[in-house]
Amino acid sequence: MNNVSPYALGATLYMPATRIDLLDIVFGTKLPELRSLVVCLEDAVAEIDVSTALKNLSGLLNAIAARGGRPSDGPLLFVRPRDSDMAAVLNDWPLMRHVDGFVVPKLTLRNLYAWQKAVTNPDLYLMPTLETPDVFNPNAMVELGQALKADLFQRVIALRIGGNDLMGCLGLRRTPTATLYSTPMSYVIPMLAGVMGSQGFALTAPVFEQLAKPDLLKEELELDIAHGLVGKTAIHPSQVSIIQDSLRVSLEDLNSAKLIVSDLAPAVFKHNDVMCEPATHYKWAMRVLERARWHGVKPTDLGSGEAPVLLAGAAR
Repeated sequence: MNNVSPYALGATLYMPATRIDLLDIVFGTKLPELRSLVVCLEDAVAEIDVSTALKNLSGLLNAIAARGGRPSDGPLLFVRPRDSDMAAVLNDWPLMRHVDGFVVPKLTLRNLYAWQKAVTNPDLYLMPTLETPDVFNPNAMVELGQALKADLFQRVIALRIGGNDLMGCLGLRRTPTATLYSTPMSYVIPMLAGVMGSQGFALTAPVFEQLAKPDLLKEELELDIAHGLVGKTAIHPSQVSIIQDSLRVSLEDLNSAKLIVSDLAPAVFKHNDVMCEPATHYKWAMRVLERARWHGVKPTDLGSGEAPVLLAGAAR
């Protein structure tokens, strides 16, 4: 199993398994800038279409195999099963070798064991989604995090925050004029960032369903990044570049991070009128360097007309 950085995810686009253009996206004919794709068999597929969706997924995997596998510069590919029973069936498909892993819907401590039994293929990564009423309880999240660390930690790329489902638990829906951070998610997201982040898990941000509000999406992304979230779910191709542009780092942060991780760094020093203390800022600096490796530096910091440059080592 190759180690996958959570920052490699970027904008993770969800697409129903019934789509007929999935192969074009996997091979970069469509959306060549996409970093990660989830073929969804759960909420995005109606019950009456499940059989068709499974056949379409099988056809996709066979087509990938016929081409000799996925391209090395294509998006990461995940499948979102409907439940653990479906995951157990997919787990045994030989062609799942062409998939990076599963997105686990509605994971809780109560169904964790069923998922552990279902997904035994050690080459499949997992991205559990936190989207049930348990998520509002920090004690439940501590217990879930501990259980995941005990058995599946090395296979979990990131935990996905299911904002729409969590709002649905409260009978709410976001307004078109405010970010999720103006809703009860202003409690949930920071809590998860603290509880799960302190246990070593990366987290990705919820969807933004207001397709006609790109400026509001950018505002929400700033808050996502400020809370340490490493990527964001996209529900439309128009959101992909906005999300991935926002994940680029500022040149100031990049330079600060390099100074902080330097072997020659003093215990405390000033850089651009900001105090830097390697003992406390080291993890932040490493995260900035990892973001820069995958997403590069903000174009405005490079100068007019210059393209963002990825650091060496980024495969996508």
